[in-house]
Amino acid sequence: MRNYLCILIISATMLQAAGCHQKNIPGDKLEDFGLVGDFSFLERSGSQFSQDNLKDKVWLASFVFTRCTGPCPQVCATLARLQEKLKDVPDFRIVTFTVDPERDNPMELNLYAENFRAIPGRWFFLTGKEETLHQLIREKFRLAVGRNAPDQSKPGNEFIHSPRIALIDKSGHIRGYFEGTPTNLDGTPVENFETKIKQLESSILKLAKEN
Repeated sequence: MRNYLCILIISATMLQAAGCHQKNIPGDKLEDFGLVGDFSFLERSGSQFSQDNLKDKVWLASFVFTRCTGPCPQVCATLARLQEKLKDVPDFRIVTFTVDPERDNPMELNLYAENFRAIPGRWFFLTGKEETLHQLIREKFRLAVGRNAPDQSKPGNEFIHSPRIALIDKSGHIRGYFEGTPTNLDGTPVENFETKIKQLESSILKLAKEN
């Protein structure tokens, strides 16, 4: 529990240092938190997947691992809701990056994706080299990630990572960060979670209409 609280503190610090303020309100101009840039990883289908596959698409990025006993299932459940809610938006995609690529090979990711009814071609699950993945998450998405301390590294708790969801526009720029879980790490409900999800939906629709 203490380690996950540290994640939230570290993530907030990183976002503030980058000038990232949470102002994701429908009708307001979305902020620009920088370009994600180039990346290339192996997708659960066995094909190579890069930023070029997301050209002219609005997408969400999340960061999980299949053995996680913490927030990961909640994050993916939230994404599954959004996948269903926005199924008629042709330019919308979801991309989930594993933070535990040593264990999360394409077969494991495919089994995990099927649990959340992830639609191939709409929701992608990526794996690759741990160093490269973690560097992308820290430097481009500006979110915390890393291996847990050995004395805290129990099964399902090997990695610390942010449960936040990043919103990326058609040009590959990060336009906002949103809560990925309806409950806090202590089990209490996230304040106004449903309102925040509606804000995210509105932001996705707004970006999808842009050329």
